[in-house]
Amino acid sequence: MADTTFSVDPSTLQALATRVLALAEAQGATACEVDASEGMGQTVTVRLGQVETIEYNQDKGVGVTVYIGQKKGHASTSDFSDAALQATVAAAANIARFTAEDGAAGLADRTRLATNFPDLDLYHPWALPVEEAIEIATACENAARGVDTRIANSEGATVSIQASHFVYANSNGFLAGYPTSRHSLSAAVVAQSGSAMQRDYWYASARNKDDLETVEEVGRKAGERAVRRLDARRVKTGRYPVLFEAPVAASLLGHLVAAISGGSLYRKSSFLLDSAGQHVFSANVVIDEDPFVPRGFGSTSFDSEGVATRARRLVDRGVLTGYMLGSYSARKLGLETTGNAGGAHNLLVHSTGEDFEGLLRAMGTGLLVTELLGHGVNTVTGDYSRGAAGFWVENGVIAYPVEEITIAGNLKDMFLQVAAIGNDVLPRGGRYVGSILIESMTVAGEG
Repeated sequence: MADTTFSVDPSTLQALATRVLALAEAQGATACEVDASEGMGQTVTVRLGQVETIEYNQDKGVGVTVYIGQKKGHASTSDFSDAALQATVAAAANIARFTAEDGAAGLADRTRLATNFPDLDLYHPWALPVEEAIEIATACENAARGVDTRIANSEGATVSIQASHFVYANSNGFLAGYPTSRHSLSAAVVAQSGSAMQRDYWYASARNKDDLETVEEVGRKAGERAVRRLDARRVKTGRYPVLFEAPVAASLLGHLVAAISGGSLYRKSSFLLDSAGQHVFSANVVIDEDPFVPRGFGSTSFDSEGVATRARRLVDRGVLTGYMLGSYSARKLGLETTGNAGGAHNLLVHSTGEDFEGLLRAMGTGLLVTELLGHGVNTVTGDYSRGAAGFWVENGVIAYPVEEITIAGNLKDMFLQVAAIGNDVLPRGGRYVGSILIESMTVAGEG
């Protein structure tokens, strides 16, 4: 994709949004909000030295939400013509007219809207010709396959570049937007020993291509991770310390976000209901939410309804200081929005100081989890049960790979039993967390 120029410029998106607001008012709407966006990208996959897929994507859209009093209707279109905009607004207005009133519906409070828009350095387009993308993917796969003669097969290496821009506007006078980019490089290979095979992968992702791990690093790590899983066995059923490797530790943050998000709270479907101000983690845990991390995947100066974001300490020495709310869920709960309509904005979990080897020593004997399987998590009760693979650790040293096991517990207990958090953070998403050591979980294996 040598040309990364958008087909629609920002001023056109702004004009579209302004036009939609005017059309909604003409349709009798008392309020309206609109999101206009365009995205484009290229993805190239090479497998066993041959080009497997070359994909291009380019899409655009306008989403319109109309309020008539406290009745709400939504419609969208990918057609930017004026006739299509008129039809979309009319459809949203018709839906609103036949929808029941909702006392919590409506735009965000005008006083909460963002007025300051710092440059967060989120847009770094990569003009990558497809021929060069093929070379990069080939080199990455070769690096993975060259790690060990036992690497018998490959699922390929992929290079993906993406760029998008958007404008959000509402009838309370908000109009703003910005462009973003996201690029990634990945490889997955299969190692074989006798009749046993093991697959593993590695990937890097960043706003700026210069922040990606090198092609050789991504490939080498994918190959090494596959080979080290060979000759895996099961472990005896029991209760052991469990160390979640950094890539899977981020999933624990996902369960936290789901539990403290407004939708789960007002529906009373969260294991952390009424937990603000309470100890929900061990005193080792400090978590910040920072929407202003340069080049961060969760960085933004306003949420999806225009409310200004703010940096805050979400968990202070184990105490949950607040929830993640948009305007609608805040009204349902009788609280104020936290600027989290659309989700969390960069969660930074403070390390307790150990590197990865230090965590292994702190655990002593137990289970290192490097892969989680299945979806056995109940966010209503906190019950947690997932298939897992990884390594058995003895006396602080990795002893052998393990597979076909299940780890189980309850997220309430797991959070309270966080013994240590590593400094081995992988900056490739919106959750900045190192490996997490849990004091004790049930591990189901054999016997």
